[in-house]
Amino acid sequence: MQLYTKILIGMGVGVVLGIFLGPASFILPASGVQRSATARVVATPGGEEEVVLARGMDEAKIIEVQEGAQVWLQIEWTLQARALLKLQKEGEKAAGTARAGQKVQGWVVESFPEVRRYSPLGESLVNLVEWIGRLFLALIKMVVVPLVFCSLVVGVASLGDFRKLGRLGGRTILYFTVTTVLALVIGMGLANVVKPGHMMSEEDRTVLLASYSGAAEDTVKDAAEAPSVVDQIISIVPENPLAALAKGEMLQIIFFAVMLGIALTLMPSRRSQLVVDLLDRLNDAMVMLVHVVMKLAPYGVAALLFKVVGTTGTSVLLALGAYGAVVLAGLAIHLTVVYGLVVRLGARLPFGGFMRALRPAQLLGFSTSSSSATLPVTKECCEENLSVSREVSSFVLPLGATVNMDGTALYQGVAALFIAQIYGMDLGVGEQVTIVVSATLASVGAAGVPGAGMVTLAMVLTQIGVPTEGLALILGLDRLLDMFRSSLNITGDATATVFMARLEGEALTILSPEKDAMDPEHGFEHRLDGGEHPVKPEEDSSC
Repeated sequence: MQLYTKILIGMGVGVVLGIFLGPASFILPASGVQRSATARVVATPGGEEEVVLARGMDEAKIIEVQEGAQVWLQIEWTLQARALLKLQKEGEKAAGTARAGQKVQGWVVESFPEVRRYSPLGESLVNLVEWIGRLFLALIKMVVVPLVFCSLVVGVASLGDFRKLGRLGGRTILYFTVTTVLALVIGMGLANVVKPGHMMSEEDRTVLLASYSGAAEDTVKDAAEAPSVVDQIISIVPENPLAALAKGEMLQIIFFAVMLGIALTLMPSRRSQLVVDLLDRLNDAMVMLVHVVMKLAPYGVAALLFKVVGTTGTSVLLALGAYGAVVLAGLAIHLTVVYGLVVRLGARLPFGGFMRALRPAQLLGFSTSSSSATLPVTKECCEENLSVSREVSSFVLPLGATVNMDGTALYQGVAALFIAQIYGMDLGVGEQVTIVVSATLASVGAAGVPGAGMVTLAMVLTQIGVPTEGLALILGLDRLLDMFRSSLNITGDATATVFMARLEGEALTILSPEKDAMDPEHGFEHRLDGGEHPVKPEEDSSC
């Protein structure tokens, strides 16, 4: 069974488990309550006496339900030492006589989203397998930095004339800019035609604003503390390259690797060849390590999707259905029209074969919502399945995974118009042009900003005068949409790679499944088959 089939099965298993066995399952008993800090817990139903010991509690067990004009839930929870210490510091008398581990009861009104029921069994099942997904992500991210550094230095050094790198770099940046603008135009065009903001009810708007207001405030705070464009440009140059490698600062790593590769081309080949050969062998080892890690991919993907689907409530999906549909339609149009034309006319490859060659990377990117984490697999797909040279893939793909965010840009354009429509704001041509310019610049500088997508969206909203509190309207659906736009970002990086390779005069061919199965040295399949391969030091023949 081929790798992409195993990943697809893992995705299906994760989705099914999330729907039927997750915390939001409609099958498992919802005997638990998740409570926000604003929901008051009182001593008796309808009473005014607040249970002070409920402060700091966010999850509890349902003991009794009283239905009437309001649904009252009697809940029980266990006092935590940290919450007690905080109450004692605030001078609450009730905390002085309480002790950690003590059971406390109270009553609360069931009111979504402040108080919502969930399945403790489903939560336990998610926690039981979540570590598999986290372990898989950690393993795949472990390979990213050394693979990018080694392959980029070797690729640049192999060009020989660094003026060729300048030509490749100029074309790549121009291509990224054009496709990002096209993505924004497509997304905003759909949002102007469909007007999804006019389809949301006032009730849904109130619920979403209350549910995600805290997360929205955190995002706005991050945006306020984000560095300026000039600071981001300056920060590309690492003061300490080793520190950049240790922290995984991708733009700094790319810059240092390119400069080191250029320096090696300027040295006599007899002196630089040793360094190039060493990094080339390390790159080969990283590639093989990717294959080892991908053995865990089906299980890691299943665990990740189990958590995502299992914790997403259907109420959020229904409320944001029109908005999500516009985003997905825009992503589909950008994929088939823009990328399809580039692949068919620019790279002169069949689009269907191109998409099949990228299946492992696309499925992994969809599951992890990270184009950077998927970079090693994307690189392998381009080199092995599409015959792209290492020189081109080593430069275009790391740069694209860092700054080329067509899916994110399209999403930001739709989100900005959607939020403006919710607030009844009619944005003119000038404001919409500002969105295009701001989102394009933000997508390039997003690598230097924590929580890139949402933080840069907050900056775009500020540019056009739309309330940033509106971020709370879309946060509920962000994780699911992130899976789709990450997959599109990965496809965009690969599209740029094959286009640049064709412009450099490379002959591209698509590796067929039959040849992949027959030749273990190429493609993803059977690279680890064949038993042990002992490594022994070479004997010194000069003695």
